[in-house]
Amino acid sequence: MKFNKRTHNCGQLSASDIGKFVTLNGWASQIRDLGGIIFVNLRDRYGVTQLTFNPDNKSTYSLAKELKNEFVISASGTIQKRSNSNPSMKTGEIEVLVTEAEILSRSDVPPFVVGGEITSNEDLRLKYRYLDLRNDFLKDNLILRNEVTQVVHDYFHKRGFIEIETPVLMKSTPEGARDYLVPSRIHHGKFYALPQSPQTYKQILMIAGFDKYVQLCKCFRDEDLRADRQPEFTQIDLEMSFVTQEDVFEVVEGCMKEIWQKIKGIELNTPFRKLTHDEVLSAYGIDKPDLRYGMKIIEITDELRSSEFKVFSDAINSGGIAAGIKLIRTDLSRKKLDEQMEFARSMGFGGLAHIKVTNNEISSSFKKYVSEETLDKIVSKFSEDGNREGTIFILSGEKKKVCESLGKVRIKLAEEYLSDEIKNKYEFLWVTDFPLVTWDEKENRFAAEHHPFTSPKEEFMPLLDSTDKDEIKKIKADCYDLVLNGSELGSGSIRIHKSDIQSKVFKIIGLSDEEAKEKFGFLLEAFRYGAPPHGGAAFGFDRIVALLDGQTSIKDFIAFPKTTNAMSLMDGSPGKVDDKQLDELGIKIADNK
Repeated sequence: MKFNKRTHNCGQLSASDIGKFVTLNGWASQIRDLGGIIFVNLRDRYGVTQLTFNPDNKSTYSLAKELKNEFVISASGTIQKRSNSNPSMKTGEIEVLVTEAEILSRSDVPPFVVGGEITSNEDLRLKYRYLDLRNDFLKDNLILRNEVTQVVHDYFHKRGFIEIETPVLMKSTPEGARDYLVPSRIHHGKFYALPQSPQTYKQILMIAGFDKYVQLCKCFRDEDLRADRQPEFTQIDLEMSFVTQEDVFEVVEGCMKEIWQKIKGIELNTPFRKLTHDEVLSAYGIDKPDLRYGMKIIEITDELRSSEFKVFSDAINSGGIAAGIKLIRTDLSRKKLDEQMEFARSMGFGGLAHIKVTNNEISSSFKKYVSEETLDKIVSKFSEDGNREGTIFILSGEKKKVCESLGKVRIKLAEEYLSDEIKNKYEFLWVTDFPLVTWDEKENRFAAEHHPFTSPKEEFMPLLDSTDKDEIKKIKADCYDLVLNGSELGSGSIRIHKSDIQSKVFKIIGLSDEEAKEKFGFLLEAFRYGAPPHGGAAFGFDRIVALLDGQTSIKDFIAFPKTTNAMSLMDGSPGKVDDKQLDELGIKIADNK
């Protein structure tokens, strides 16, 4: 098909181009027939330019009468100054007086309006994703993603990292989530798995001598979905030899600093703050705390131990604790306080006690059960910054439950009362010293907290030989998570590089020698030929881009995402295949009972 190819794009022209003859190609939108002149906004991914069709030019005017939204056209003409400029448009000072035009492709009436405010439901937009991608906000999201991609590639290239692609068809290994399995036609009864991460391959690359590896890689996990999860997602995956935890931190922090500086013009302060796993659980009740606001959990067990308020005294005398968080606001109405009370009850507590300090006057929901001296001690404990004003919320009970629940109350209060104050802040945190393993009550065995290749910290190596469950629970791993504003960006660790240590960890998590050889024999074999000390990390690329834009859902930063039940409404996947294909694979679909 022959047509007039564009000389410029639709976001390029300005007043300095007035008088030029140009050709634009794009999609027609916002067609306005004023009973004489017809105005058409022509759109491409670069922007929008107004076209003007004058009835004096009968051929182009006749064509303009045919135009509907989303028709693809080529239009040529002379740039002139607009009589009523539009400051909200990049090209709002000019228009193109069309003297030649051609319809390149016609469009049916779209199922929703492209451009402007999004009012259609998400399922409809996902079904017609190619139309939704014409909307500025999705287009801008993908452009942002591309910009971050270039920064990441450039950053690691300058630091001597080699980008190496690892297989997408690999051996199924136990790494936490369920694998997506791919049956082999040639080897009946055997399956490939899509990688949950390139973990074993990047360790083998270290053994092979590629001491600085990086990859923007696709990963696949068959797990329950939510706003920040997709069945297929992208990671910044890196690994280095002859490094310690601090070396990994330095490289990762430099990458984040470069991204935020190049994309947002923000200079991040490094090194990032570090807290241990035990510290964040005690202070924030969660292992990925948002540090943009305070409200640390403070224990007040000793202050309330002799309280006549049985809610406190019974819990403390049973070995529990009393603890609270402080919101620096005193304007909570009775209704709002009752809402927090109901929230606490939904988590299994009898209620949520509070102390309010206004103009240095103390009021409390349990004031008649404790002395003024005790209340004053509690208020002072929450006033390390010298500010006594605010509302303190208190729970009592088993320590783990109290901390976890206060962590949830903390998040809820921040969302309700502090959102405007914190939304433009970026607070990074390294969480370190996770447990090596956790006890799985359902499976009645230990499971790796991160993954089974994570090295124990040196001082805990002797406990690997213990048969005491409580002793094994004490083992801390040389691993770390990077958290930003309450979202886990990713994690990493210093890896095990010795076969005997790896075998001991496999034994702790219940893998027999035979099972370990079956699942990871290739890695254990590789360890026999000189494995260097190594470590690395992997970070959710989609999540990083979303947080850069102030969003929490990664779906709008992926060109073709799945729904929350892992379906693609646009192409209908997953779909059925015919019996011939199944027969070739030796597979029969069982009835779903």
